[in-house]
Amino acid sequence: MSKGFRKVWKNFWTPILHNSVIQWTLVIILAGLTWFIFLTSKHRFVNTKSLKKYRETPAVFVFFHGRCAMLSPVIKSARVKSYCVASRHKDGRMMARLQRLFGLRAIYGSTSDGAVAVLREGVRIMHEKNISVCVPVDGPSGPSMHVQDGALYFAKMTGAPIIPCCFSCSRPIYLDRWDKFMIPKLFGTISCRIGDPIYIDSKLRGEAFEQKRAEIEEIMVKQLREMDAEFKLPEIPRGIHATEYKKHNRNK
Repeated sequence: MSKGFRKVWKNFWTPILHNSVIQWTLVIILAGLTWFIFLTSKHRFVNTKSLKKYRETPAVFVFFHGRCAMLSPVIKSARVKSYCVASRHKDGRMMARLQRLFGLRAIYGSTSDGAVAVLREGVRIMHEKNISVCVPVDGPSGPSMHVQDGALYFAKMTGAPIIPCCFSCSRPIYLDRWDKFMIPKLFGTISCRIGDPIYIDSKLRGEAFEQKRAEIEEIMVKQLREMDAEFKLPEIPRGIHATEYKKHNRNK
């Protein structure tokens, strides 16, 4: 695709996608498709019953950006009340509206944009409302499958456990994005795994904090790799940044 065509295409779609009515229309369609895919698939769930523990007790649910599509109906089905960290970018706001239809309210910001405000608001919500937060740990722009610090600070400051979550499927479609966003095809098998709780000592800092962050990252990567291996899926690369990925595609 030529640079000129991409520019024209972007100028055409950008004002349309900023329209609130159009956004909500698209979001309602996406929510319907998500439920249709979820309900017409076979399910292979591991430890999802543990979600019931966190209906009244807050937790920090963490997942990789490219593996969130089918987690929303799982959280909704378990009747877990939660907020979700979402980017202020238009794509993030679209996702936030989609999550709202699954009962997840948004905290706007990211590690690169308003990180302190997000942390402050999330901690306040967890303390005052006794509600969980969901954090895409490598969002909004990567590097892919890299755990950033935010989720650990939520856990450190509230005493709530970090819960690694992931899904995979037998018949995936991967979007051409830095995170290789996975969407299941109809009538396949969806696997979802809820990991064991991980607690962060409130006194943890410095090198020990970084070691814990790296440990959680390896746990989450292993979780994803094992689930994909069950379906004999190709290995998804780590460490891809959104900006670098877009630049690479433009230079093709």
